[in-house]
Amino acid sequence: SGSAYYNNNYNTMYGSWDGFSYSNITDTTTSGMAGQYNAITGGGQGGSSNYAIGYVGWAQPPTVTLDVVGVVDGLYVTNNNYAYYSMLYGDAFAKKFGGVSGNDEDWFLLTITGKDSGGAVTGMVDFYLADYRFADNSLDYILDEWSGVDLRSLGAVKSLEFTLSSSDIGEWGMNTPAYFAIDTVVPEPC
Repeated sequence: SGSAYYNNNYNTMYGSWDGFSYSNITDTTTSGMAGQYNAITGGGQGGSSNYAIGYVGWAQPPTVTLDVVGVVDGLYVTNNNYAYYSMLYGDAFAKKFGGVSGNDEDWFLLTITGKDSGGAVTGMVDFYLADYRFADNSLDYILDEWSGVDLRSLGAVKSLEFTLSSSDIGEWGMNTPAYFAIDTVVPEPC
C-alpha cells in the first residue's frame, strides 16, 4: 500500500495464512472462521471501504515494512468478526469474556513493536482490543469501532510488528482468535 509493505504468508499445502489480508467486506454479523476477513465495523476507518485484517499465525507475525525509515504518528485498529463474537459469546475453543458471572478479568491485547533498519526494537505500544478488568462491569468492553493508536513513542522505524495476547489461554496457547483489523496509517505511506 503506497510505500508500505504488508506481509502475507500463504501455505498452499494446508490452505492457511498469516500476516495481513486485504479486505472490503461490509458484513458485521458473520461469526466464526467465516468472519475472519470482516472488520466488526462493517468498513474501513473514516468511511473508506478498504482495510486490512491481521492474523498472528505461525510463519511470521503481521508486519508493516516502510520503504524509508520514519516516524509513524499512529494508525487505527478494531476487532474482526471472528475475535469479536468469540469474546462476546464464547465458542468451541474460547470462553465468553467475563465468564458466566461477568466478573472474570479477561483481556485481549495488541502489542505493536517498532524496529529500526537493523531490526533492533525502538519501543513497544500496547492497546487493548477488549478489557474486562474493571471493578465496575459496566466499563468492560470489546472494541467494535475504529480506535486510533498513537505510535510516536516508537521513534523512527523501518517496520511495525504486531502480536496478540489474551487472558484466555489453554494447553496449546491462546484460545482467543488471533485476529485484528487495521486501517489508515498516519502519515499515509506515499
